[in-house]
Formats: sequence, structure tokens, C-alpha cells
Amino acid sequence: MSTVTREAVETALQGWVEPALGQNLVDADAVEAITVDGTAVTIALRLGFPVGRYQDELERTLTEHLQAQTGAGTVTINVDWQVSARQVQAALKPLENIRNIIAVASAKGGVGKSTTSANLALALADEGARVGLLDADIYGPSQPRMMGVAGRKPDSPDGKHITPLEHYGVQIMSIGFLIEEDTPMVWRGPMVTQALTQLLNETRWESLDYLIIDLPPGTGDIQLTLSQKVPVAGAVVVTTPQDIATLDARKGVKMFEKVKVPVLGILENMSLHVCSQCGHEEHIFGAGGGQRLADQEGVELLGSLPLDLRIREQADSGQPTVVADPESSVASHYREAARRTAALLSRQDPAGASRFPNIVVDDD
Repeated sequence: MSTVTREAVETALQGWVEPALGQNLVDADAVEAITVDGTAVTIALRLGFPVGRYQDELERTLTEHLQAQTGAGTVTINVDWQVSARQVQAALKPLENIRNIIAVASAKGGVGKSTTSANLALALADEGARVGLLDADIYGPSQPRMMGVAGRKPDSPDGKHITPLEHYGVQIMSIGFLIEEDTPMVWRGPMVTQALTQLLNETRWESLDYLIIDLPPGTGDIQLTLSQKVPVAGAVVVTTPQDIATLDARKGVKMFEKVKVPVLGILENMSLHVCSQCGHEEHIFGAGGGQRLADQEGVELLGSLPLDLRIREQADSGQPTVVADPESSVASHYREAARRTAALLSRQDPAGASRFPNIVVDDD
């Protein structure tokens, strides 16, 4: 067996695209060290997104690729990760205890945005990240029930700040904790936006890597407040495949573009129904709408989630799919979407990066 060269290892690494990042690990600056000793190769990786659950699969897949491409006898891959704060709107800076805020939005109601937000938060937490979930739907808060904490009340040790409830490893805050479940919020816009900023700023979030904000549908007061006062690192737009839904979702993408919040991608919900009795597959709401929207708007398709009765039943029971049935194919779709979201966010400029180009003066 011939000796493996460092150049061969680097070439092999450049030839393998990490699925979540969408680029090779060399270009992603994820390779910290390469050591070659005869036919033994050791690689140290540091990723900018959590991979606690994904790590074994990553190591196995990359090992097989390197052995096939270089002829290495043994390959040892050491994977580490660290989430860093990413750039937000120009006039704002990341909050002290929250590295990154991700807004999950839909310009149209009824597309499963809240269920998606809950499962994305749970999937990121399961990868090892510290995650919070803020229910910003003041008129129709649903996260207390979905996350299995309905009826519980948060504490306020100093009478000024609220300690978020924690369940399934996720810190949770919602206006639903402060009112009865069947009490309507008969508030005008300014009161709603004030409530959102108070929920965000007066909650004792504990050292979060990600705060997922579950926005109400639309492009109104809360969305405008979010863009002006909340330092958002990236947004996810949820849609269903049919034309009427993607038309509204496009408005959501345009809204974030106008306020200079990067759209990390489109998440297509209810993309395919599989009959629980016969296994027949059918695109009830049409096919490919999310991909077409992503292509037209120049953003990524983060994933396609199925239309499955269990998703609704599990959310209604306070056990979202990622925790209720973690090894299911449905949960794997949520995990892949969450990993893709975090990976694409890690490719954004770090917090504090200059927005201005370098000016070079040519003496000639």
C-alpha cells in the first residue's frame, strides 16, 4: 500500500460537498488540521453549527470517501463545533445572551409554521445547541400547548424579568403563559409590538446559541417591529406547495429582503402525503412549489416536509414529532432542515464584520 500524501487528502476533501453546508469543508474553513503518517490520516474539523447527533454519520461518510479517493488505510476524523454570532441588521447588534435569532415566518396562515418552528427548535437542541423558542404570535399563541407546557406559569424572581419555562431541553416564552388559554388578546398594533419586545428583552434567556422566533402570519406590525428593533441573523419562510401559498410566501421573502434580513431558505411543508393504509403517495397540494419559489428568489430550499397525520396528533398532544418519534422518517426531515438552516447561517458574515469594501489605492 503506497504512502498517502497531504495533497491527495486535500484534493479529496475539496471533492466532497458537506450536504448541510452545500460546499466542501476546505472552502468552508472547517478543516483545522491534517496529519498524514504513511497510510494513516487524521483530520480535525471545526464546524460552525451543532452536530452532536449528526457527528457519527459525518465521520463515517467522510471516512469512506477519503479511503476511496486516497487509498488511506486508516482515517481518524475528530469533529468539533462552535456556534458564533452572525451579522444582523446594520443599526443593531446581537443580544448579550443570544448568539443568533432566527425568525420563522409565513405570509399566509395555516401552512404549519408553528409546528415547524417547534420541531426545528427541538432538532437543534438535540444536536447539542442551547436553544430558545419565542412565541411571537400574540393573538394566537400555540407553543405552550405544542411544547407540552400549557397551564404552567413562569417565575419572575425580581418582578421585572421572567424566567422562561424549559421543556425538552428548549427554553420557551409565550404570551400564552401569562393569560388563560381561551382568553382573546383584543389589542391594537402598538400594544402587540410592545408585548413582543418585552417578551424578548425581559426574559432571562440563558446563553442561547439560537433563539427561534415563531412569527404570526403576515407582513404587518410585528414583522416590521422585528426588523427595526430585534437583531435577526436570518429568516426561514414556510410555505405549502400550492401556487396561492407560494405567492404569499414570496411576499415574505421580499419583506425580509427590504429590511436587510438574510433569508436562509424556504421550507416546504405538506409536500407529500403517504396513505397510512395503502402507502399510496400523492401531492395533495401540488408538487415542487417550494423549489420553484426558492429558484426564483435565489434562496435555498431547506427541505420538504410530509403531510402526515402523526405530526398534527403529536403537536396537539404536546410532544412534537422530533421528541415523540425521534427515529422516524418524519423526524429525520425536520433534523435535516434544522441542520441545513444552522449550516447556512454559519456561512453568513460574523457579527461585527465590516459592511464596507476594502479600498485599495493604486499608486500607478
